Amino acid sequence: MSQSLIYVTASGREEALNLARVLVESRLVACANVLDGATSLYWWEGKVAEEREAVMICKTRSALVQAVIHRLKELHSYDCPCVVVMPIATGNPDFLAWVDAETAPAIT
Repeated sequence: MSQSLIYVTASGREEALNLARVLVESRLVACANVLDGATSLYWWEGKVAEEREAVMICKTRSALVQAVIHRLKELHSYDCPCVVVMPIATGNPDFLAWVDAETAPAIT
């Protein structure tokens, strides 16, 4: 099986933890790391914005990526949430097997 990392930004620690909890409890992701205290600068509605955010990094099976994106878009407070997927090329085989074992069967 193949696995992916999903990078997500959220309005703060509380939102990131809530999103992570839903994804982990539903077994869409095996693990989510929440990193608080990010400062993001970006273009939004014609001007540069600067906001404090939290970053979430999720580990899942690649077959579940679209389901994760769909769920995040349903729950996220942002109109256009940052959800970026990076395939995992290689890693600790034991960890990758754990990711596979802890996530739900692929949604078809």
